[in-house]
Amino acid sequence: MAKGKLFLIPTTLGDNNPLEVLPISVVNTIESTIHFIVENEKSARRFIKKIAPSKEQSSLILSVLDKRTSMMDIQNYLDVCDDGINIGLLSEAGVPAIADPGANIVELAHKKNIRVVPLVGPSSILMAMMSSGFNGQNFTFNGYLPIDSKERKQTLKQLEKISLSKNQSQIFIETPYRNDKMLQDLLQTLSPNTKLCIATDISLKDEFIRTLDVRNWKNTAKPNLHKRPTIFIIHRF
Repeated sequence: MAKGKLFLIPTTLGDNNPLEVLPISVVNTIESTIHFIVENEKSARRFIKKIAPSKEQSSLILSVLDKRTSMMDIQNYLDVCDDGINIGLLSEAGVPAIADPGANIVELAHKKNIRVVPLVGPSSILMAMMSSGFNGQNFTFNGYLPIDSKERKQTLKQLEKISLSKNQSQIFIETPYRNDKMLQDLLQTLSPNTKLCIATDISLKDEFIRTLDVRNWKNTAKPNLHKRPTIFIIHRF
């Protein structure tokens, strides 16, 4: 018997119509799948219902993968694939395993010789990079920077130096309720000539994407970033 596949299923980046940003392949996969690995059961069920409203919620078999899930817990998550049954790894927002839980599941699938099938969907990181005007052939995603303000400013200076020496765009994120403090530190720390792209609520109705050098950001009305998912990108030319 052929093994089942692991489908990497993207979701929307916010509360908008899924069919505005997701292709029919995502709809078809969700409609034909019963087993899912999810970060949050409640929101996963809500998303599945939006995509496949006629699907019986009682038929769904969900395994939770979040920051509290241990490696020991996930060892049996893919066992159904041995019986030829497909399973979907469902992101909470955007694409699975990119700034999102799931990499360990994908690694396990490769170890078990289970085919991994990534589906097309929105990635805020790539969409921000596309919109920045920076070097799309050389960039790095740095995830979250240090919480401590002094350490964060030191890291920003290091990233700025790397950007200049390698002509490399530096991408990072922050917990949404700390976005405004991040922007404050960026404007206090970076060179006036360093360019900064702020990309907020990507693909949503309140989307804001703008690139200016730090000097001009200081003299421009700042967007309200509080509790809004935001990507920051800097590039020192």
